[in-house]
Amino acid sequence: MRSTRFARLVLPALVLALALAASAAAQQVPAGFVSLFNGKDFTGWKVPVGDNDHWKVVDGVIDYDAQSESAQDKSLYSVAEYGDFVLRLEWRIKETPYINPNVPIIRFDGSHKKGPDGKEIRIPVPDSDSGIYLRGSSKAQVNIWAWPIGSGEVYGYRMDQKMPPEVRAGVTPKANADRDIGQWNAFEITMKGDRLTVVLNGISVLENAQLPGIPSRGPLALQHHGQKKDGVWTGPPSLVQFRNIAIKELK
Repeated sequence: MRSTRFARLVLPALVLALALAASAAAQQVPAGFVSLFNGKDFTGWKVPVGDNDHWKVVDGVIDYDAQSESAQDKSLYSVAEYGDFVLRLEWRIKETPYINPNVPIIRFDGSHKKGPDGKEIRIPVPDSDSGIYLRGSSKAQVNIWAWPIGSGEVYGYRMDQKMPPEVRAGVTPKANADRDIGQWNAFEITMKGDRLTVVLNGISVLENAQLPGIPSRGPLALQHHGQKKDGVWTGPPSLVQFRNIAIKELK
C-alpha cells in the first residue's frame, strides 16, 4: 500500500521534473547569443491574427501544420527587428505528403536544366516547404524544402531574372546538406550588410552571397506555405518544427 501511494505521489513529480530538464537542455543558448524561443510559449513572436492554434508549442518545439486560419500573413514573425546578425536554429520537416510534380533540376549557376527540346526538365519529388525570412523580406527567404538542390537557397533572388548572374549563382546552394526527412537540421545564418552566409549541418552552402536591395533591418519570420482544397494538399505544405532559436547581433 505504501509503495503504491509513494508511486502515485512521486512519479508524476518525477516525470514533470524530467520533462522540464529535457526542455531546458533542448533550449541551451550558445555563449554570446540570445534565445528567441523559450520552449514554452510564443513570447517574442507574433502569432497570426485568427490563426486558431495551428502554430503551437509541442514538447518544447514550435510546431506548424500549415493550416493557419488567419486571413492575413500566416507566417510567424519575431517581435524584434534585426540588422546584422548570426542566427542559429534547428528545424525539421515532419513529413512530405504532397508529391510536387514540377521540381526543376537546378544547375550550379541557378538556372534550370533543359532537355533536347529546349524545355525545362521537371521531376516529381515528395515535398514540404518552409523557410526563414530575413529582415522581414519574403524575397530574402532562406529556403527549407525537399528539392534535390537542398535547403538554404534564396529562391526570391535566384528566380529574379533582373538580378546579375553572379547574384543568382551566389544564392544557389553549393551542396545538398539536408538530413533525411524527419531528422533535425541545424542552420547558422549570418547576415551582414547585404551579404549572406548559410551553414547547414556544418557545411557551408552559401558563402558571402549578395542580396541587393534587402532592407537594412526587419523581423525574422518562420514561413507558412501550402493549403488544402477538399482535404487535399494543392502545394507543398510547411509541415515543420523549429527549436533552439538564438541570435547574436553584430555591430
